Amino acid sequence: MEQVSNIVVQPADKDKIRGIWKVALYLAIITFIEYVFAFTMAKGMLLNVIFVSLTIVKAFFIVSEFMHLGHEVKGLIYSIILPMMFVIWLIQALVNMEGSAIKSARGIQDANTPAAAVEHVDDGH
Repeated sequence: MEQVSNIVVQPADKDKIRGIWKVALYLAIITFIEYVFAFTMAKGMLLNVIFVSLTIVKAFFIVSEFMHLGHEVKGLIYSIILPMMFVIWLIQALVNMEGSAIKSARGIQDANTPAAAVEHVDDGH
């Protein structure tokens, strides 16, 4: 018995392969930049903002090319991206509120608060 197949082998699309390698090169360059910042800058808020920004750029390239979202209609893109942005904002807000509550409950003072501004508790000694 002979089987009939509808599978047609197509030649490799060199433009698509070139596009994938181009995105991989962008991701490698951004990762290299992250490493340079990690080992040359002082730790702090600016470094965190740079890392988050570069991570968002890398996520854009990954989602656009490797998850094929960059080739879809704008409505689908917005229906995925906008809720995700809200969820990220919500997580950040909850972490900030919870961290502030824990810090307040433990009586922890910020390291950059001047010593003169911190109230001293007199326990009677």
